Amino acid sequence: MEKDPKQMRHGYTTGSNATAATKAALLSLIREEEVKEVEITLPTRDNVRFTMEEVQFDGESVSAHIIKDAGDDPDATHKALIVSTVSWKDEPGVEIDGGIGVGRVTKPGLPVPVGEAAINPVPRKMIDETARSVLHEYDIEKGVKVIISVPDGEEIAKKTLNARLGIIGGISILGTRGIVVPFSTSAYKASIVQAIKVAVECGCDHLIITTGGRSENFAMQLYEGYPEEAFIEMGDFVGFTLKICKNHGIKRITLVGMMGKFSKVAQGVMMVHSKSAPIDFGFLAAVAKEAGVPAPLLSEIREANTAAQVGDMMHQNGYSSFFEKLCQHVCNSSVRQVGGGVDIETVIITMKSEMLGRERVDCRERLES
Repeated sequence: MEKDPKQMRHGYTTGSNATAATKAALLSLIREEEVKEVEITLPTRDNVRFTMEEVQFDGESVSAHIIKDAGDDPDATHKALIVSTVSWKDEPGVEIDGGIGVGRVTKPGLPVPVGEAAINPVPRKMIDETARSVLHEYDIEKGVKVIISVPDGEEIAKKTLNARLGIIGGISILGTRGIVVPFSTSAYKASIVQAIKVAVECGCDHLIITTGGRSENFAMQLYEGYPEEAFIEMGDFVGFTLKICKNHGIKRITLVGMMGKFSKVAQGVMMVHSKSAPIDFGFLAAVAKEAGVPAPLLSEIREANTAAQVGDMMHQNGYSSFFEKLCQHVCNSSVRQVGGGVDIETVIITMKSEMLGRERVDCRERLES
């Protein structure tokens, strides 16, 4: 049985954990004794206590180890070991870098400059301010060097989009609020925005947006030779992704997906989660009527259980024009969503990655409404 989202347990971001580990390591370095429990202030202004797994002394430096708890969120970094190693430096200030398992940025368009460790601005600020606060508390004028590492980060990164975004060698240290909200739509939307920014910076003016892994694999074969940055997984956020593409000046968009979700888009539903809106079988019957499907089959469509069942019915009976009409409706709904000015193409495929229909509507000459 699924948990009620309101009853789900929040967790803490990689940025919060890295900050807590930095404070524990620095306090241990100053006091020359293990400090395993620390309190930090999150960007939300909440004060939270963290407990280290261990603290290690190694000559001139101290490393604090913490296990990330993402709460009830299915996060790729849940239970990841995050390590902060702190050492003295003669110059004042706080120098922050990434160690093993923290990726390096190799492409423009991200909030971190090319060449730097993938420690995002908010976590970097949290680490910097926390370390400076400790140094000030102990009247210490010299500075510190902080290295954030994630021993399994390179392996964890394989479960993320980091490589496509140009983050090589590990995960990113992330978080804007310090907490992980279970099944956060904001986190997924943020990843879509980031992917589109990278695509634009890499010179892509035609983006292929897909609903998932299977449709993306098909799209990559369909547009073989396109840079991987041009392929964006939008999940259920069709309308959101289309608008972000338009806002970033994208002139051509190809949508690739399957009957179920695209049946909703065709009728104007732009958030296509299974719970967002039911399939309108009356609408699908009307599309079939436009395609010349006879009355007996129209009745079967109205009584169908799933959109996939309708697709199978049309495919088996040779009504390829049904899919052409449905693709046209998807294109038109998408154009209305962004207010015109974008060339939209739709490709509908089967679960077995066979193409059912493909249509394109050139709307670049239309004025925005």
